[in-house]
Amino acid sequence: MLTTREAIEKRRSIRRFKPDPIPNEYLTELFNAARLAPSGCNAQPWRFRIVAEQATKSELAHAAYHQTFIAKAPIVFVCCADIRGYLGGTVSGIQDLGKIGAVENRIVDILLKRTDQLKSCSIEQFGPQIAFNVAIAIEHIVLRALDFGLGTCWIRLFDGHKISDLFGWDENIFPVALLPIGYPEEDPAPRKRMKIEDILI
Repeated sequence: MLTTREAIEKRRSIRRFKPDPIPNEYLTELFNAARLAPSGCNAQPWRFRIVAEQATKSELAHAAYHQTFIAKAPIVFVCCADIRGYLGGTVSGIQDLGKIGAVENRIVDILLKRTDQLKSCSIEQFGPQIAFNVAIAIEHIVLRALDFGLGTCWIRLFDGHKISDLFGWDENIFPVALLPIGYPEEDPAPRKRMKIEDILI
C-alpha cells in the first residue's frame, strides 16, 4: 500500500484505460474513502452515479464536448452535489458543532444566518459554492484508487444540463465532475509543477 506522499506523487491524469473490469470490492473501498471526506459543517453533500453501460458512457462523453476517452473507461463516476441535502446537513451540522462546544454560540448564529441566505440563491450561484465539498471527496477517491492500481482523470469540462437531462435529475442535483476510472494503459510522465517558493504569497 502506498503512503499518502507516494500516492500524491504517483497520481496522473489517465486518458487511456485497459478494458479490464473493476472488482466491486474496490468500488466499495473508493466510496468509503469518499464517505470519510471532510465537509463544511459535516453536511456531506456528495452523491455519485456509477456508469458502466457503454451507451450511457458515450452520452457522457458527448455531454463533455466529445471527449471520447471518457466512454472508453470501464467505469465513469458522475460526481454531484445534493443541494437540499447540503442545506439540511449544514443546519444539523452547525447545531451539532454548538452542542459539542466546537464553536461559540455567536459562530453558530453566523453560520445559521449564512445558510438561510443561501436558500434564496439560484442554483448557478449556490452550486459552485458547495462543489468544493464534493471535490474533497473526489480527491479521496482519486488517491485511494492508486492502492488498487487504478487510474482516474478529473473532468470538469461538460454541459451540466445535458448530464442532468440524461439521468432525469432536477435542479437539486448539481453535477460537479466526471471521473473516468480503470486500469491505466499509459504511464504519463509527471507534468511541470511550480516551486514551493512560487506558490507562497
